Amino acid sequence: MSLLSADPAAFPAEPPADTHDPAVTAAHDWAAFSAPDEMTDHWARPGWSDGSRAYYWMLTFPDAQGLATLAGHCQEELAPLGLDPVPTDGLHITLARVGRPGAVAPGQLDGLARDAEALLPSAFSVRATPLAGSRGAVRLSLGPWDPLLRLHHALAETGSSAGLAPKKPTSAFRPHLSLAYNNRRRPAAPVVEAASGLRALPAVELTVATVQLMELRREGRTYRWDVRNTVPLGKPTGTHGEDHDHFFAERGRPGPTIRRLR
Repeated sequence: MSLLSADPAAFPAEPPADTHDPAVTAAHDWAAFSAPDEMTDHWARPGWSDGSRAYYWMLTFPDAQGLATLAGHCQEELAPLGLDPVPTDGLHITLARVGRPGAVAPGQLDGLARDAEALLPSAFSVRATPLAGSRGAVRLSLGPWDPLLRLHHALAETGSSAGLAPKKPTSAFRPHLSLAYNNRRRPAAPVVEAASGLRALPAVELTVATVQLMELRREGRTYRWDVRNTVPLGKPTGTHGEDHDHFFAERGRPGPTIRRLR
């Protein structure tokens, strides 16, 4: 089973040629970021007006000083552009949407967290590399994608079994970590040029040992959240998702194979 596919609603629309090599995913992100002529207003997205709330699976890094330092430096250099910087305590990787309050009961959230723990892959680390972006944000590239795709797939499996399938399938998941959001329509070239000057900065390593089920909300031109559940990942006893594949094999169905395009 292939985890990734082309999706015009995703950014980048095409998956990278190799999800295991951080250099390949970073180059792929940069090529996609450099292509558009215009950037869009991140805050004009339908369904996310000020005060909106929804439950999401997310990764946060409150103790990652290296990430905070890198983010702060990049944001300072980008400040003349007037982007909306992500606060240090708001840095995150969005994984999968669960649903909106009112449509998902608290008991369903607790059950989802319990079910997820049995399916989650082992703890892992990823590299956050400066700098790329999308039509509406400037962001760090992540790599390798493989463990993040496995994690997303496990959460999607859990949600589907509970009747809470994520809005976007794993095939459209493009891992990233946003540093600043664009707040108006503008030519892309000045933002791309400013970001290009920061691409030589060293990457930082991020440890992923837990995943959080959040109630995410928009406050003006930033995101805040309340943690509803924190679920630990397994202890790393194998490589490249061996424990996760073993889980699927025990249940009589194949584990996901990470797609590498050649």
